[in-house]
Amino acid sequence: MQSPAASPAALHAACVAAACRQIETASTPPSLAELAAQAGLSPHHFHRVFKAITGVTPKVYASAQRAAALRTVLSATQTRITDAMLDAGFNTNSRFYAQADAMLGMKPTQYRDGGRAARIEFALAQCALGALLVARSGRGVCAIALGDAPEPLLHELQDRFPHAELVGGDAAFEQLVAQVVGFIEAPNLGLDLPLDIRGTAFQQRVWDALRKIPAGQTVSYAQLAQHIGMPSASRAVARACAANTLAVAIPCHRVVRSDGALSGYRWGVERKRALLQREAKPQGEAR
Repeated sequence: MQSPAASPAALHAACVAAACRQIETASTPPSLAELAAQAGLSPHHFHRVFKAITGVTPKVYASAQRAAALRTVLSATQTRITDAMLDAGFNTNSRFYAQADAMLGMKPTQYRDGGRAARIEFALAQCALGALLVARSGRGVCAIALGDAPEPLLHELQDRFPHAELVGGDAAFEQLVAQVVGFIEAPNLGLDLPLDIRGTAFQQRVWDALRKIPAGQTVSYAQLAQHIGMPSASRAVARACAANTLAVAIPCHRVVRSDGALSGYRWGVERKRALLQREAKPQGEAR
């Protein structure tokens, strides 16, 4: 018996999946025209379909793949920058150095050397949920961490950037930390900070969706996956939540299991519960 023809949506999903694999395995990013021809669509139509399914353009997806490849290669000890450049698909120095800094948040040599010569301000504080660490790079807040004691939080930051210049924040930075503490105490006040967000295109898409969940509301991992247009990606969404390094600023605590139960949280399920309880209270009653 002949199987029914696939729906247009299924065909488009298959074309986009094939294009993603092509981008991921290509030595240099394929052009929009090449991807569209492979899919049997016009460039304009393919561009629209790709963005509708993945949430990003083919160019942004390819850039994220390059960034991930670059971070992987540079993480190897004593990697030559030229080797990393070629492995990430850059064939000219000018294009590489024009984009690498934005991809990594610092110069390639600094990233390879564990953040050597990068300057990261940090401060430790106490809040209603225990110890708090806030760190800021030249681009914005790059870490907000919670814990039982301050020392492990600082050690984790040092492990992420073992050769960076970690300096105590000045009075202005302390005011920024006070904003974070104030938000934890009264989440309905909101928190608007310049953030240095580093992740894959998919992670950033999940994190952007998280930031749109209002305080006092929760969604399931499945609902969040549906919201970003990838209903079968619940597990990948959960992994993106776990990879978040900006507690409360990117509110992954607002994601729960389908049955409403609280699942894992990078900074402890009890802190997740406490955050949600505070957000559920009317403004002025969070303390």
